[in-house]
Amino acid sequence: MSRFISKEGQKVPNVIFRTRQNNEWVNVSTDDLFKGKTVIVFSLPGAFTPTCSSAHLPRYNELAGTFAANGVDSIVCMSVNDTFVMNAWGEDQEANNVTLIPDGNGEFSEGMGMLVDKSDLGFGMRSWRYSMLVKDGTIEKMFIEPDVAGDPFEVSDADTMLKYINSEAQAPKAATIFTKPGCPFCAKAKENLTKAGIHYEEITISNADVTSRTLRAIANANTVPQIFIEGQYIGGSDDLEKFLAK
Repeated sequence: MSRFISKEGQKVPNVIFRTRQNNEWVNVSTDDLFKGKTVIVFSLPGAFTPTCSSAHLPRYNELAGTFAANGVDSIVCMSVNDTFVMNAWGEDQEANNVTLIPDGNGEFSEGMGMLVDKSDLGFGMRSWRYSMLVKDGTIEKMFIEPDVAGDPFEVSDADTMLKYINSEAQAPKAATIFTKPGCPFCAKAKENLTKAGIHYEEITISNADVTSRTLRAIANANTVPQIFIEGQYIGGSDDLEKFLAK
């Protein structure tokens, strides 16, 4: 039997969070976060930890626009860390669309019944991994990770939450495009991606960091642009046009 009990239908804990904003201490209350709003909360064991950084936070950030289109006002990431750690993590990560809240004393996590002892890892008391949909301070739905050893990540992910909110919602496609400055074919490819509604990250080939050798290793190509969509290798500008025409 799981030690974690769903609190669906209940109010979120009434907590004051101590945050650091613009080099000043700012108290953020539960009402500030939830009153009159539809909010997604996902809570995790710690900033800078592998699963949290590689998958949990980035995907919620990536789907923020889709959540907003489906009635979500904000997305909150909660962790039992201090505000300095959470701020540094936010700067290091893809978190522009997510509000990072430090549950430094573990009061919110304890009130949710999600505070766990991770002393075996040297972490002390931390939050179990879960997500929830909160409407005007009342918990509508919770996705709690199974009570097993380790750090399971099966149900609190962004895609599961999106499917619950709207099973018909389509996550936007994401692309990566390798370019060089002044390349007209690169400009054309980026324009076509934008017209197709495909968000993209641009990686510029230069003498520093990502070089032509890197591009050959990844795409087995010497020319730019080189485009990947959702992990699928598309090719150059003409290949992109053929792909989009389908």
